[in-house]
Order: sequence, then structure tokens, then C-alpha cells
Amino acid sequence: MSLPTDAFRPMDVYMDCSPSIDYTISDSALLVEMIKLNMILSKIIDFNQICVSEHLEGDSLMNRTRDLTRDLDAWMEQLPSYMHDTPENFKNFASRGRGRMFAAVYLGYYHYGQLLNYQFLSSSLNTPTDSVQYASACKEHAARLCSLVYRSHSTPGSEVMYSAVSHILVIASTVQIHTLLFSGDEREIRISKARLERNFEILLKLRTYWPSVDGAMSRLRAFHQTCLRSKETSFVLDRWLLRFLVQFAPHMELEPRDNDPEYQALLALSRQSPLSCYSGLSV
Repeated sequence: MSLPTDAFRPMDVYMDCSPSIDYTISDSALLVEMIKLNMILSKIIDFNQICVSEHLEGDSLMNRTRDLTRDLDAWMEQLPSYMHDTPENFKNFASRGRGRMFAAVYLGYYHYGQLLNYQFLSSSLNTPTDSVQYASACKEHAARLCSLVYRSHSTPGSEVMYSAVSHILVIASTVQIHTLLFSGDEREIRISKARLERNFEILLKLRTYWPSVDGAMSRLRAFHQTCLRSKETSFVLDRWLLRFLVQFAPHMELEPRDNDPEYQALLALSRQSPLSCYSGLSV
């Protein structure tokens, strides 16, 4: 497979452009939005770290989650309509050589959304109203992230091929695993299976360009191992899961999760619930 060199640059702003199209405005606008999103990402990472170190729960957890959710919502609301993530807008940016850059902005947005809401995948099993809402938001962000990656890879010249895509796809894949393990909806399960297969294909494609993708795939295997040991507690936010979400640490399958000194205490916060079974989980 042959790709132009800029396939690996999500923020390439130095291409020659036609005087009939004002690329500079689009480039500058997209870069500004990336900077705004990165500021929100910093707060989300700090929040997840505090959740682990201080064992946030109850009103403290929900209030801080609502604040960060409002930050993400406010970012979206201030965007002009031509920058919304729609197939038409993506096609327009792609036709002007900016499909990858447009995708990079929204991959950030959807990834940050799944990071913010990820821990509620576990607590939503006990059906508190807010937890279910935030777990659904995590799944929605992961689904839209996958859809955007697929759209990018099916649009010649707009394929997102930089190595960080493997990391966010692995996390989105674990959200699909959650559906396979806990959903009783056959349609949802079928869609999640298809996403897992497609994600794995893209990871293999990325691996031909980036050796670091091996590390991302090893983290996915490590997460799979935790599900096989205890699917009821695999999504509880502990130090191991925090590293999985925010670091590019390789070989996490060699670091047993139950070695975390906080693990047993955190497990006590996750009450068991009747589960749907899925015997074919294999990624």
C-alpha cells in the first residue's frame, strides 16, 4: 500500500494551496479548536487521576463530571455549522485536502468524551440514573469515534494514519467489549462485533507503518485478560485502568491487575449484577 507522506500528519498546514480557496482560514480554525480541546483533555486526565487517588464518589464525582461534560458541550455549541462533524462537512474538508485535519479534531473530541465517561461503564451496572447517562455518553463517543475513523479510511487522501489512532481505537474497542459482555440487545451486540472486527483490521493496517502499534495491541490483549478473570470488575477505574486509558505503556499483560494495592478496595465499590454472557469474546 502506498500513501502520500502527509497521511501521517494530522495537522499539516504547510501544503501549497490554490488562491481560489482560502485554506488558511480553515487551517487556523481547526488548529484553534485543537488547542481548546487539549485544554479540556488536561482537566479530564487530572479528574481521572483524582478519582483514583481520592476515591471520588457520590456528589463530588457527579458534580465534577457534570462540569467537564459542560466544557465539552460548550466547545461543541460554539462551533460554526460548517465545522460540525457531518458527512457533508467531512466531504467538503476532504475535497480541499483537509480531511485528515478535520478528522483529527473530532478524534480528539470523541476520545476525550470516552475518557471522561469511561468509569461509569462499571457503576452503570447498578443502574443509578446519572451513571447510566454517562455510560451511554461513553458508548456514543466511542461509536462516533469508530465511525469517523472508518469514514476517514474509506475516503482516499483522508486516511488518519498517525500512531495515536491505535491508542484511541483500542480504548474504543474495549467499550465495544463492554457491550458484548453486558448488553442483552442482539442488535447492539452485532454492531459491536462488527466494530471490533473493523478496528482490528485498521490496527493491523497501522502496524505496517508504526511498530508502536504492537504496544497498543498488547494493551488490548491485557484488557481482554482482565475480562476473562472478572468481567464484573474489569471496568472499575483503578491505577491499572488509569494507565491503560492515558498512557502508551507496553506489555501491560505482564503487569497483573490485582497487584494494584488499591484494587481490592476499589472492587468493593462494584456490586455484582446479572450479566448477559458472550462466549465468543476474542480480540
